[in-house]
Amino acid sequence: MINVLIADDHAIVRSGLSFLIEAQEDMQVVGTAADGLEASYLVERLQPNVVLMDLSMPPGENGLSATKKIKKAFPHINILILTMHDDEEYLYHAFKSGATGYILKNAKDDELLNAIRSVKNGGRYIHSKVSTKMVREHIESPLQEPEFVDSYFLLSNREQEVLPLVALGYGNKEIADKLFISVKTVEAHKANMMSKLGLTTRPELVQYAIKKNLIDL
Repeated sequence: MINVLIADDHAIVRSGLSFLIEAQEDMQVVGTAADGLEASYLVERLQPNVVLMDLSMPPGENGLSATKKIKKAFPHINILILTMHDDEEYLYHAFKSGATGYILKNAKDDELLNAIRSVKNGGRYIHSKVSTKMVREHIESPLQEPEFVDSYFLLSNREQEVLPLVALGYGNKEIADKLFISVKTVEAHKANMMSKLGLTTRPELVQYAIKKNLIDL
């Protein structure tokens, strides 16, 4: 029996996936989570074979961060990323964070079920629409750090909100007022954000924000 944990911030998606999986003779849903933090907690308690992990789960911990945390603590648990993002950058960071499979939310039911069975048995599953060039360069061969490492998707949702404001030159007090948080919280988010991105100065952050089209100058 394949024990599956579903992590998605939309209740209707969790319900639909649960209905599909529970209808299979060889699968069962052992739990559902609304964000990465809850998923990490349930993985420790329930020890599923496969985690179906959404990437974007505001306002909680995102799927990439949770994937990295879960694989570090429980390397034997396989994580299948289920997302709407058909993007090489997301795929790269998903596998770099420890995911075993990557499938799009518009996949047919049979393809999703086959993906779950594949990753449970230790296979690597990649959605058929993903670029074969990307697979060859970043999956089948050892992962190489890109020239400009993008850790944007490892930022928390709040850090992603703070980043463009800092790049545009807003002070800590102005950012705190805009986001309805304390100045100390802003300072903490800025420090964590800079650390995750590997940046040390505001000009570097501005350059990064422009490169990612996060600000319009």
